[in-house]
Amino acid sequence: MSAGHDEGNNSILKIALNLAMACFVSGLIIAGIYFITADAAAQKAVELKNSAMKALVQDANKFEPIEGREGWFKAEKDGKTIAYVVTSESKGFGGAIKMLVAVTSDGKVLNYDITGHNETPGLGDKANLEPFKSQFRGKKAEQLTVVKDPANKENIQAMTGATISSRAVTNGVKKAVEEVVEFTGGK
Repeated sequence: MSAGHDEGNNSILKIALNLAMACFVSGLIIAGIYFITADAAAQKAVELKNSAMKALVQDANKFEPIEGREGWFKAEKDGKTIAYVVTSESKGFGGAIKMLVAVTSDGKVLNYDITGHNETPGLGDKANLEPFKSQFRGKKAEQLTVVKDPANKENIQAMTGATISSRAVTNGVKKAVEEVVEFTGGK
């Protein structure tokens, strides 16, 4: 009985060694692929962010990172700062809503783009579409309040069935505007 028991232990040991070797080789392959593609992936991420910023501030011909402010960029046209593009985040119905917000130095919203969310399809995800987005253009922080009164054009009209998402996006944009105004002094 002892010989059979040793044979069983050997086969388990062989299986464990084979499994460990397969994991090691798989890890090497994954690490190699990551090493080879990391630069291309980083370059693609920069290109995507630049195209998103260009869509937000179409008049800009250059975006410069702002030192000491992670995720902040100056949008420049012919060497003159025309806007700031900043990251913002707010809690929505489905979790965090991440966005890029373009704000003039005097604190008016130019545009925004939601870069990540888990909002309800067909409801909260409409926050990145017209006509909801266009309500923000030209608004200052004090006007960024969600209302349910269609006659009120001064503030942001909530999306039907997505009030939480409407508030979350509005709060995220408002936070970005307030941070830019604090940074620039509102000038």
